[in-house]
Amino acid sequence: MNTVAELAQKLISFPSVTPHQAGCLDFIQSYLTNLGFACWRLPFEEVDNLYARWGQELPNFCFAGHVDVVPVQNPSIWEDNPFLEQLADNGHVYGRGAVDMKGAIAAFMMAVTELLKEPLTGSISFLLTSDEEGIALNGTRKVVEWLQEKGETISLCLIGEPTSVNRIGDMIKIGRRGSLNIQVIVEGQAGHVAYPENFINPNTILLEYLSALKREPLDEGTEFFQPSNLEITSIDVGNLTTNVVPATAEARLNIRFNNLHTGESLIQHLKEVASRISVRIQLEARISGEPFYCSEQSVASKIAQAIEAVTGQPPALSTSGGTSDARFIKDIAPVVEVGLLNQTAHQDDEHVSIEDLQTLQAIYAKILDSVLAQKWVEDLARQSVKYFI
Repeated sequence: MNTVAELAQKLISFPSVTPHQAGCLDFIQSYLTNLGFACWRLPFEEVDNLYARWGQELPNFCFAGHVDVVPVQNPSIWEDNPFLEQLADNGHVYGRGAVDMKGAIAAFMMAVTELLKEPLTGSISFLLTSDEEGIALNGTRKVVEWLQEKGETISLCLIGEPTSVNRIGDMIKIGRRGSLNIQVIVEGQAGHVAYPENFINPNTILLEYLSALKREPLDEGTEFFQPSNLEITSIDVGNLTTNVVPATAEARLNIRFNNLHTGESLIQHLKEVASRISVRIQLEARISGEPFYCSEQSVASKIAQAIEAVTGQPPALSTSGGTSDARFIKDIAPVVEVGLLNQTAHQDDEHVSIEDLQTLQAIYAKILDSVLAQKWVEDLARQSVKYFI
């Protein structure tokens, strides 16, 4: 593969719908091995992962990403095969994963390929998984545990999630909000609607509970985070009749929360509100990730300087958006996310311009050169835990 576009299109050609790598990690491992990387394949349950490292010295600059993609929901309305191998002739790389995030992986691979043509100090590593788009139990989370067991040090991690908004490099993620998923179950008593004395309507209890949760804002936001937000994502009764009150009503909620809360503190809040309304309310909760941000300004500022050197404009520093595998990596290293425009991610006819891929490759090369030429990352790695909350 001679260009970043050709490499990106090759990676797209592997139909690696989560949690399957479909040969994509095999190809990347062969590519990196030819560059002199030592590679470790790390399968956990049905998920395959890859960790690769070039060099033995610190600082160890790690690129993390995922080769798995979301399913193609409407293949008939795509202009072409979503897993196309041949480049289109319209200046774009086309297919599922072009933006999220095989294009970024290709950009980093090409940046490394060019950088290794010159003498280099320090180390470069890749942490790639095939379950980021899924439940994320056996991918990066497990690889991080493996790295800790092996005593592997990562000095700084860059994740290639699509963070740009209007132009490449205009926004980087220096943290992420937490995410809490809740299922609400209200057990009532079924009965004929004409005899309210004989039933307990779970819908009434559920609506009162949801209204109480939505009435009061969780907070007003912080310096680095927008206000926490609770959204009702589903209300389910399953009642096909008009004259019977159902026995059970359910709802699903999601809370994206800032660092004024933890997942557990929010669960306690939900329980406390429920206790004021009815003992018939049951909650099942799953914490997808806790909020964090890189509060060491030198990390973000130096990466921002590298991006500005390429694009001519400084990026905005943000914690917006959904969760990513940064929520696992932040436990072992400073982590920042920089990637492509997010406009067509997960959409039909997902695509990225070749020009944007070339710009991202240049950004990655500049960041790599800046990190490996200075000692600040190595010093930071020794005390990285204090930089995250």
